Amino acid sequence: MHALPPIGAEIPCSRLAINTPLRIKDELVTVDFRGGIKHRVDVNPDDPMNSVRMRTVGHKMSAELPGEDGKSPGTITIEQNDVDVDAPTILRLTQNFPPKYEFREVSTFTMVIERPGDGNGYAPLVLTTKEPMVLIGQLTQYPPRGDLYKLEKPVELVDLEDPTKVLAVIERFPVKVGGL
Repeated sequence: MHALPPIGAEIPCSRLAINTPLRIKDELVTVDFRGGIKHRVDVNPDDPMNSVRMRTVGHKMSAELPGEDGKSPGTITIEQNDVDVDAPTILRLTQNFPPKYEFREVSTFTMVIERPGDGNGYAPLVLTTKEPMVLIGQLTQYPPRGDLYKLEKPVELVDLEDPTKVLAVIERFPVKVGGL
């Protein structure tokens, strides 16, 4: 029995990141992201016996910003930038029996922050990852069943027009991931 998922399989997972600290310009907010991700299993030519590459074929999460003073709250949406060409995400079998895995997810995404209730005809703030976000999960099964993935380091988000300007930072991303 092979402990890795079959090549070509598409594996959808739910994602829930509660109490995620997010710095937007000079403001620190805590939000709950909900959504999902789907990976397609590819061969990992560097280590085909013990690991597979996971191509992200869909990733979307959203959160509501807290409303204050009767203003309608805003929303934050995270969405995969484009088709994952080089599939940098790796699922590695680190122990055969009982099975243990390390899941190293590498992703780039666009974050759209909308705050319609501020009265300024507020245009959405559209940001992108300065460097890919890296999440690490230590798993006893794949697909995961509500396992917690941890952020390798904070994720800086920059303005699309000016990639030197960091406008938001995801400090921690405590995301629980489960197979659907």
